[in-house]
Amino acid sequence: MPDFKRVVVTGVGALTPIGNDAANFGRALVAGVSGAAPITHFDATKFKTRFACEVKGFNPLDHFERAEIRKYDPFTQYALVAADEAIRHAELDFNKLNRNRIGVIWGSGAGGLLTLQEQISEFARGEGTPRYNPFFGAKMIVDIAAGVISIKHGLRGLNYATVSACATSTTALIDAFNYIRWGKADVLISGGSEAPINETGIGSYNALRALSTRNETPATASRPFDVSRDGFVVGEGAGALVLEEYEHARRRGAPILAEVVGGGMAADAYHLTGTHPEGEGAYLSMQAALDDAGLHATQIDYLNAHATSTELGDASELHAIERVFGPAPHLHISATKSMTGHLLGAAGAVEAIACVLAVQQDIIPPTINTTQVNAGLASHLHLTLGECAYRSVEYAMSNSFGFGGHTATLVLKKYRE
Repeated sequence: MPDFKRVVVTGVGALTPIGNDAANFGRALVAGVSGAAPITHFDATKFKTRFACEVKGFNPLDHFERAEIRKYDPFTQYALVAADEAIRHAELDFNKLNRNRIGVIWGSGAGGLLTLQEQISEFARGEGTPRYNPFFGAKMIVDIAAGVISIKHGLRGLNYATVSACATSTTALIDAFNYIRWGKADVLISGGSEAPINETGIGSYNALRALSTRNETPATASRPFDVSRDGFVVGEGAGALVLEEYEHARRRGAPILAEVVGGGMAADAYHLTGTHPEGEGAYLSMQAALDDAGLHATQIDYLNAHATSTELGDASELHAIERVFGPAPHLHISATKSMTGHLLGAAGAVEAIACVLAVQQDIIPPTINTTQVNAGLASHLHLTLGECAYRSVEYAMSNSFGFGGHTATLVLKKYRE
């Protein structure tokens, strides 16, 4: 067995539809707050879906100079804000550390979607002369958020982006975990950001018939596992975690929030957008994560399910969970997308933060809005409906799955010296 180094979480940062920092996000999770409301970012009157989980009260001028705003798509703005919070939370003083061994692994499913939409629309309205913003390319590409975070803080270590649709930021965290435990880095800022609430984002998911159309009752539209679920609710924002080699964190007296102990990735190899009916990829990634952590399924106390509130996706994930865990009387499951909506490439990082809070505080957030679970859908499992569960959480698992069949699972542990 390789002599792997221990990897701990020393900081978190969140910008979400239910809280613009990690503390408020955590409080909203416990309170069961819904982030869904009518869309304000654009006129959605003619769209099939006219609501989403937007970040609320976010003003870029509170964080950036005007010149910076012109250079950064919202997904990069969100990334910088969440990463900066995580860095502060981790009490990182880069002037006292080796910046060559500190890096950024950051993901996004779509990158600068609003920038792409605006620039192509502007060209189409013109007479054919290509007058593009000089920052167009740099604002749009998925890897720019990782680059900008490293540039701001002078971090010269590993730096790249992951893209695996809605599994993106869990994939980024698994990569960061691996590089640190292999001894290739001391600290990595990792996570994901997404800004898909625009005409292109909402329109494309409507065309796929993937979104809920409960326009009259948006707050209760995201209802994972429920018999009446009719699609997911798009969310936006960012989640950032500082992953750090254990001894490095100890030497500098860092706050240690949790330990990362395993990660697994696989593929459904089944369909462009649909999940395997029996959750084959989900089963493989969960089992791989357990094997990587050296754990048995009975040791997992909490599972943050991918559970987007789609008919097929929720069912296939529960089939996979039953295959891995069996009857699982010990296991609590919840779907925090019932509150945040689906943050796409940022979902995994935000949900990893929910798992950090669970192992740190022994609180399992609820699944809200779900009142009647489909007959035959794991009725014996604890889906934590309506209210938090207060219990000891030694190990937590987080699932993320994406278009293309990508599956990724992360395992976190309560920190103990």
